[in-house]
Amino acid sequence: MEFVEKWGTDVDTAVDLALDELKATRDQVEITILEEPSRGFFGIGSKLALVRVQLKEEPGKKESAKGTSQEEKPKEGKPSRENFKENKPNREDKVKKDKEKDSLNYKDKTDKSKSERDKFNQTKGESEKIDQDKDAVEPKKYSSSSINSIIEDKVPYPEENVAIPFLKDVTEKMGISLEFTPYKAKEYIFIDISGKDTGTIIGKRGQTLDAIQYLTNLVLNKNEGEYQRVILDAENYRSKREKTLEQLAYRLAKKAVKTRRSQKLEPMNPYERKVIHTALQNDSRVTTRSEGQDPYRRVIVELK
Repeated sequence: MEFVEKWGTDVDTAVDLALDELKATRDQVEITILEEPSRGFFGIGSKLALVRVQLKEEPGKKESAKGTSQEEKPKEGKPSRENFKENKPNREDKVKKDKEKDSLNYKDKTDKSKSERDKFNQTKGESEKIDQDKDAVEPKKYSSSSINSIIEDKVPYPEENVAIPFLKDVTEKMGISLEFTPYKAKEYIFIDISGKDTGTIIGKRGQTLDAIQYLTNLVLNKNEGEYQRVILDAENYRSKREKTLEQLAYRLAKKAVKTRRSQKLEPMNPYERKVIHTALQNDSRVTTRSEGQDPYRRVIVELK
């Protein structure tokens, strides 16, 4: 039976998204809640709802299939002895037909074997091409938008800026103790976070760190003036996550080429989607695109 799994800010939203995709109503589906939503602390560290919506089997089809299996085959009349004698094939004709049948079967087997050999050679050639293109797919240097490139020439930045007091106030209310060291890196303000509670500030897949970074940018740029972009990092998480995403991009590109099928990634924020796009922008075999609406927007890796 056909089913889809959807994320949403709450269960009803996730169910509505699934129903739109299935083009069905609630009475036509079975709904299973896989993950309950959570608001977190002032929206920080919140969790989305995950549901599975499955189409119900139509009763009419089931009964039709059952009725068909129980139908009795019509009885054929028993042939008379006279008819049997008249329809009895000649032995020479039977031998001739058997020889023709064997000849056709041999030809079919020969054609099938040839087709399988051609398919194997084609697959083998594609596998060898993937191995040859390995070095071409994975760039030797980070892109200009990577974290490593941004913080390459960082210099100390005054702690008196509005971002540091805001971060200290938020983390104290969260009950965690952290230290903040600001730097100026190109057009960004880079703030390195350290302390025993860095795991808490990072959160699952960096969700808490991203949420606090978003709030910090709003506070820093609430007044009119030149826009300043803040990047928060803890225990070198940004660089590690970026490397993980690049490796994921290379792996899915190879899988797309090998299986000849598009590969969908999980929903990501704009920065992480950009890492995937940048990692594969020079790959001559695949292309990337984004689909959906935030926060459920995801990257698709597909053949060119």
